[in-house]
Amino acid sequence: MNDQQKERVVSAVKAASNKWRVAFNSGDASECAAQYEGSAVMKAEPFGVFEGAENILAFWQKLIDDGFSDVEYVDPKIDVIDEQSAILSSAWKMNNAHGVIHRELWVVQSDGVAKLREDHFEAVG
Repeated sequence: MNDQQKERVVSAVKAASNKWRVAFNSGDASECAAQYEGSAVMKAEPFGVFEGAENILAFWQKLIDDGFSDVEYVDPKIDVIDEQSAILSSAWKMNNAHGVIHRELWVVQSDGVAKLREDHFEAVG
């Protein structure tokens, strides 16, 4: 993999991750869920495992309805795996909680847009 391919993946992941954060912070759970592949799996500790777009949407909608907002990633790290995928990890904080993103597996789709295939994060406070 050359530097140009690597940068294409990093750029796609940064754009998609930012789109997710903007959606969450504006209270748009549907747009949050749209950043996942249809069969994505999200492990949200200590809440559980959520499979598929509908279940992931329901999780984000409840969190937004419960008043959570203003998510911010702290020192995110993106590790490119191959020409189509990368893993993002980061600490995070928001108005009512903070935690760790252990693994966001982003996969660049045929249209060049990255989507989440796996999301594993933890709320620790």
